[in-house]
Amino acid sequence: NGHSDVLAGALVTSEPEAALWQAAEVERHSSGPILGAFEAWLLVRGMRTVHLRVRQASIAAQMLAERLAVHPKIDRVRYPGLPDDPGYAIASRQMGDGFGGMLSFELAGGAEAALRMVSRLRLIMPATSLGGVESLIEHRATVEGANSSVPQGLLRLSVGVEAVSDLWADLEQALA
Repeated sequence: NGHSDVLAGALVTSEPEAALWQAAEVERHSSGPILGAFEAWLLVRGMRTVHLRVRQASIAAQMLAERLAVHPKIDRVRYPGLPDDPGYAIASRQMGDGFGGMLSFELAGGAEAALRMVSRLRLIMPATSLGGVESLIEHRATVEGANSSVPQGLLRLSVGVEAVSDLWADLEQALA
């Protein structure tokens, strides 16, 4: 819903006999098949501004990805809006109004450099979430634990609706 205060979704399958779907059916039966009225209202509230939030996050994420891609302390940026990204061609066909607010980047220096950078951020907060109005960052390998296959220097950034100049200033000072 964009305000980080409700969790909801839909589960759809083309294979209703699959074991995973059957397990979901059992959970639905025991936990209930629908949201409460308040949670539904929160979702409706968020849907009224989703087009504005997604557009702003997409614009900001594109600008940040482009700037990070040329920063000397960044080894790689993963964002489907960059022409050299492996998903660029398909994303260009599917995502006509922007490439979304999620990006990731790898810092030269691995986990130590990534964690040091996160600790220096002032506006962008470390947290595991996405799609909210606030920008959040996470060190994915820490979240996944010791057996993570994620590159140690990788940070995942969920871009919110803050001014892109403020977000860039925060990233730049943290990288300095």
